[in-house]
Amino acid sequence: MFIEPKQQSIQDTYKLLIGAVVPRPIAFITTQNESGLVNAAPFSFFNVLCSDPALIGVSIARKDNGDRKDTAANIVTSKAFVVHIVDETNIQLVNQTAIDFPKDYSEVKEFGLTLKESHTIAVPGVKEAKIRLECTLHQLIPLGKGPTNELFIGEVIGIDIDDALYDHGKIPEQVLQPIGRLAGTSYTKLGETFSIPRPIFNADKR
Repeated sequence: MFIEPKQQSIQDTYKLLIGAVVPRPIAFITTQNESGLVNAAPFSFFNVLCSDPALIGVSIARKDNGDRKDTAANIVTSKAFVVHIVDETNIQLVNQTAIDFPKDYSEVKEFGLTLKESHTIAVPGVKEAKIRLECTLHQLIPLGKGPTNELFIGEVIGIDIDDALYDHGKIPEQVLQPIGRLAGTSYTKLGETFSIPRPIFNADKR
């Protein structure tokens, strides 16, 4: 089967992409508006982009009417946000925050999340996650016509890790127990892991 995205609907292409690019890590993002209201929402178009400087990227879709979602609007205004890594202990709570609340609602207050003061930025994180990436807005890239999405590139200026998770400069994935996003309403746990040594080019064997 060969498919050209331009020859089918956007929705059909979307279904194929989210079914093909799996599993995707989930960024649970807290932001703060000008009145101090803290917003929280999950996004799975998310990944690491660079380590020097430390950059992560999150693509956030616009609403059907072209307006920015609260998370995107708050990042543009405050230039700061906190990314939490979703794991087995918080996925049910995180999923609840995906409700499309009116603008003056706080998911943090609605679902009883516990705010945690950030070390480097004014936007707080929440305690219901083992990892909090404190970010400032590094770059904003419009995507698609309209645009339909915007790529928010955040510079990670602080990494707040629960002590029980931090292991001599590393994060054991079996302790983190991350959750990955699949297509539709499906998610996946880490499952079995394995190691494959990276091959090294040896000119003497040529």
